[in-house]
Parts: sequence; structure tokens; C-alpha cells
Amino acid sequence: MLVKVFSAALQGVDAVEVEVEVNSVKKDKFTMQIVGLPDASVRESSQRVLSAISNSALAFNTGLNTVNLAPADLRKEGPSFDLPIAVAMAAAGMEKDIPRFEQYMMVGELALDGSLRPVKGVISIALEARKRGKTRLIVPEVNAAEAAVVEGVEVYGMENLHATWRFLTGEEMRAPYDLDRQSFFSSRRVYQEDLCDVKGQHMVKRALEVAAAGGHNLLMVGPPGTGKSMIAKRMGTILPDMTEDEAIQATKIHSISGRLNGKDSFMVTRPFRSPHHTISDAGLLGGGTNPGPGEVSLAHNGVLFLDELPEFRRQTLEVLRAPLEDRETTISRAMGSVTFPSDCLLIAAMNPCPCGYYGDLKRECRCSPVQIERYRRKISGPLLDRIDLHVEVPLVPYKELKEGSGGESSEVIRGRVTEARDRQLHRFRAHQGVFSNASMPSSMVAKHCKLDEASSRQLEQAMEMLNFSARAHDRILKVARTLADLEAQESIQLGHILEAIQYRSLDRKLMM
Repeated sequence: MLVKVFSAALQGVDAVEVEVEVNSVKKDKFTMQIVGLPDASVRESSQRVLSAISNSALAFNTGLNTVNLAPADLRKEGPSFDLPIAVAMAAAGMEKDIPRFEQYMMVGELALDGSLRPVKGVISIALEARKRGKTRLIVPEVNAAEAAVVEGVEVYGMENLHATWRFLTGEEMRAPYDLDRQSFFSSRRVYQEDLCDVKGQHMVKRALEVAAAGGHNLLMVGPPGTGKSMIAKRMGTILPDMTEDEAIQATKIHSISGRLNGKDSFMVTRPFRSPHHTISDAGLLGGGTNPGPGEVSLAHNGVLFLDELPEFRRQTLEVLRAPLEDRETTISRAMGSVTFPSDCLLIAAMNPCPCGYYGDLKRECRCSPVQIERYRRKISGPLLDRIDLHVEVPLVPYKELKEGSGGESSEVIRGRVTEARDRQLHRFRAHQGVFSNASMPSSMVAKHCKLDEASSRQLEQAMEMLNFSARAHDRILKVARTLADLEAQESIQLGHILEAIQYRSLDRKLMM
């Protein structure tokens, strides 16, 4: 008997429909063969499937069983095919015709006792089910909340193979997973940190607001203990709330990486990633035999924080240049190439020298000129050109720490940032893929960043005196456009240009 059920395989951040075909023929000797380019974990599923079927009071054909996973030229990985293979083998072995199979897509890893364990990439699979016209999706119970976020598909969370079989054969009725989307999003959109916790550092907070409003990358330079990490961790609290589409994109990436669990099954706050400086190129960008996302993709629609920037290997920092510019990461292997979205906000922090006290008026720097030069040269000019804002983070006086106010809350600042972003969305509504000033291509800068005579003259003088690159010129204009948006002004004023130039002067200091 031939039985066909539907499942899905992950390919990058997306899923591809897979037809699971089982053909059972009565023979004297039991044989089970899985074809269709399976990896080791899929081939090993035969032992899990047979044990799960037996322990679920079901039966299978003890003759020749051929399992085909189509399309045959797509590599199949992971244990998520256990459930569809088991269901198809049970249907073939018990000669049970279930016409409703056409409506379903199913995934799940089986334990030997037949219970279902969670799998990766469920939200991508739910999106593929909707795309293919499958109205029902069967997943492990732990994955149900994640999959139910996708509208248009009825999600059924199952605890074991026996319950799945009874549901498919109509012996047991179940209601689809009920998700109150509005309360689900609102109850999880909570931030533990607030920018008002940071005392002093008004200049840095201003730069943080500008970076959030325009999607600009930010570099903070200052001695140890000035609060650079504390400030960076609060960047996500002033960014606009994620839209549902942004949340789905972020969740897809974390889901295929296996970083979600039953409690936090969907991301509604912007991701914050802070990799250690010993990270490899593959860890930062992504890689592996079957390429997976790296930290820059895990930070998609969120913040990537690189603390102690010069401590990263220079080669590792240089590979960041393309993702920062293109906002996506492409990984090529012999089997093909995979592209992961990488539209994140880069926040970097560094000391002015190896000991951290170069230029400090109260503490003496112990570094030699050669050490300082070598330390600063780890950050190349082209990489600095891709960081729009450079700001110094000084030590906060004790009196200000003790008596000073933390200033505005993140909620107040987020309101201004959201209004500025809304102006940009309205401005770029006719341009696909452009959502903020920082993502404007060069062709749009001249159109949306026009200067009056005084501003143009000031920028020309700065370009000549500070020897800025052509890329830095465009980024100054983008930052000035963001400053104007924060003040709800249609045109860029001289003050906006002067402040934007101030945020660019640090890259020349670092290279001196």
C-alpha cells in the first residue's frame, strides 16, 4: 500500500514542502529503506519510528518498506520527519485510508515511547503550510504557540504519536490551538532595563537617540567603567516596537537556530546579541556544512553589540563590512548558497588604548605609543566609515552619580524615535526595502538630503579639513536628515550639519 503525507524541510530561514511517501509490500523479511537525500539523523529515524509505533499500540508492515522524501535533490536534515514517517507507516501497515492527509502538514521528533519532542523552525514551516494551501498543521505540543502566530493555518499541538493517530482517524476530536494575538504581544512586550537608569552621559544618550531614530551604527569610546555596556543594553528599549512582520522574521531566525523554547516561543521585543571577542568568522556571520545563521543574523531587527571592539580579530571585523552595507549575509557552499537577513543596528564600544586611560586627566596611561597605534589600527578606516556616529564616553563625576537624575525614560525617548521613524516610512513609502535614513542608497541621498548654501559650505570645509571619505560624506547627510526628522523639520539646517559632523570627527582621531 502506498501512503503520502506532507512535511517540510528547512532551507536557510525558509521551509520547503516535502512529500513523505511510504510504500509497503508484504515480504518474508522486514526491510526499511529511507531515500531522498537524507542525512544521518534522518536515516536513524527508522529505529525511533519503529519503537514509537510499537509503543503507541499501532502496527506496521513487517515486509519491505520504502520511505521516499521528495524532492529527492533537496538534502533532508534533522529528526522532524519522525512523525510523518511514523504516521505514513502506520497507515500503510494497518491499511488505513485517511483522505484528510491532503489537508495536513506535520513535523515532530519521536521518543522511543511515542511522545513528541520539539523541533526547530516551526514558524517557517507554518508559513510554508499556508503558502502551499495546507489548512492544518500538526506539531509537538511545545511548538504550538510559536506556529499559531501565523494566521490562516489551524495548529494542533500533540503530545504523542497515539494522540496524533486518534485525531487523524477521527477517533478523537481536538480544537486548534487558540492564541489571543493581541494579549500575546502586549503581555510579552516588557523591558527590564530603562535608559533613565544611566546617570549623566547626556551627550551619549543624545547619540543613542539619533542612532535609534535613523537606524545608524554607533561607536562609543571611553575608559573602563563609564557605562558603555550599560548604555548599549538599553538601546533596544528606545527603538520602535517591532511590527508583526518584523517579529516573525526575527522569530524565524531564532527558531531555525533552536534558540526558542515553550515559554518564550515568539519574539516580540527586539533581539540583543553581544558575542565575545573570541568569536570566529563563522560564529559571527554564520556557517557550517548546512549553513546556519550567525550572530549578525540573530540580531536581525535588533541590536548587535560588540564590546571591546579592537579585541576582535581584524579579519573577523572586516567580514562585517558587507553585512553592514547590504543588510544581509550570503554563505556559499558546494551544495549551494544561503542568504540570511542581517538588518541590525551595530553598537560598538572600545577603550582609547589597551590600558583604557589614554587622555584621562586623573589616571596615567601606561601604554607606549607603539601599543596605542597597534591597538587603534585593528579597526580599519573602511569599517569606521560604516559606523555613522562616534561618541566619547567620559567618566561621570561622583556628585552626578550620587545626586544626578537619570533623565528621560526609555518610553519618552521611544515616542520621539517612533515619530521620526514614521516620517521616514512615509518619505520612503515608494521605495521598496528602504525603511530608515541609514538604509538610503546613494541615489536617494541627493534627493532627500538637500542643503542650503550655508550648510553646504560648512560641509565642504569639514570634508577638506578632516579629510573625510565619500562614504563619510553621505553618512553625514543621512545623520543630518535624522536630526531634522527628530525635530519634525522638512529641510536640513546648519545646526543639523554641525552636529552630524561632530559625530564623524572621531574616526580621524583614532587613525592619527
